[in-house]
Amino acid sequence: MTYLHPGDPGFEDEAAGFQTAFRHEAKVIAAVENADDVRAAVRHAREQGLPVSVQATGHGFTTPATGMLISTRRRRGVRVDPVTRTAWIEAGARWQDVLAETGAHGLAPLSGSGPGVGAVSYALGGGVGLLARRHGFAADHVRRVELVTYDGELIDVTAESEPDLFWALRGGRNGFGVVTGIEIALFPVATIYGGGMYFGPELLSEVLRGFREWTDTVPEELTSSLGMVPMPDVPGVPEPLRGKHIAHLRVAYCGAPDEGERLVAPLRELGPRLMERFAEIPYADAARTIFSEPDTPHGYYGDTALLSDLPPGISDRIVELAGPDAPIGLVTEVRHLGGALSRPPAVPNAVSHREARYQLMALSGPGEDAHAAQERVFAEVEPWTLGRALNFAYGERSTSRAFHSPEVERRLAELRRAR
Repeated sequence: MTYLHPGDPGFEDEAAGFQTAFRHEAKVIAAVENADDVRAAVRHAREQGLPVSVQATGHGFTTPATGMLISTRRRRGVRVDPVTRTAWIEAGARWQDVLAETGAHGLAPLSGSGPGVGAVSYALGGGVGLLARRHGFAADHVRRVELVTYDGELIDVTAESEPDLFWALRGGRNGFGVVTGIEIALFPVATIYGGGMYFGPELLSEVLRGFREWTDTVPEELTSSLGMVPMPDVPGVPEPLRGKHIAHLRVAYCGAPDEGERLVAPLRELGPRLMERFAEIPYADAARTIFSEPDTPHGYYGDTALLSDLPPGISDRIVELAGPDAPIGLVTEVRHLGGALSRPPAVPNAVSHREARYQLMALSGPGEDAHAAQERVFAEVEPWTLGRALNFAYGERSTSRAFHSPEVERRLAELRRAR
């Protein structure tokens, strides 16, 4: 393990993450190599009276560390057991690390749309991925958590050994210690049928309305989302999309390709496409192929609203506030929820708002004007808002949208005080 202090060579690089809009103000960084290093770092922080923060990839970093920052980025090990269909994931592993190992066995984790995202924090924060409507939240399929408590003890957390803590970590995520690894369930999915359609700015409202109506007709084996994205006019962006505020409709179907084709066919009636690509895809490549999210560090600010419904009449207003004529450039996305996401897991956890049918996300560069623009979008759907998603909160803000139901939040607070 290496301790780094402000001014030391490598300190700034170690503190940097994917999110560049915020900067850590840590007094010391512990660059850990193994669980014993984490124990030593936590004990050192306790002796020095320093609060502890943790960073693997820094995708969801919103609150700057002010005491000790434990950097787990070197702990990227993954072990797959194809017999039990499980994987052990170290704290710094990214989904791309996991997919490289699971794909060789024809197995799939409940990974999300960004291969570079830290797998552990994603899973413990809930996790709505490509197989979500078929298998539920990633947190529902965490089998075991290895945790260093704030006393510096290394413990195994399971439903049998620590039932309250196991409940809290899966969906509550923060405030219980430093997670050094998790065991997750895997699923026998080698390929999926998926891809997307791109529509021009003149069709945003029609596509949003059509997407909402179409989601009423699809089975839970199909997970989808609609992103409305202002594409930059730069080399590297496909020419048909360059400089346009496009609608990108994404589909992941874990079933036969011919049935997937039948399910997506009605979407072509929404209008002419700028681009379209659907195919049977190896699961390990699916997120990058379907979503094509940026993988270069940048600054962003965003939040979500989990919705009981998305009334058709709201489409025009969302496009007015977040489309090509809006004063602030926003990326908005509607994710179709429901299916297995709406059902309680075999072992209860802290994930809340399972009754939500849609998730609305607004994302932009940082700044007060951007924050205000996002909140205007969320205000339009307030009557249908149940809460917000922990994994998609980028930037501290004051909002009435809670991550958890009141009873779950009370229990989490009690358990955090007891730690």
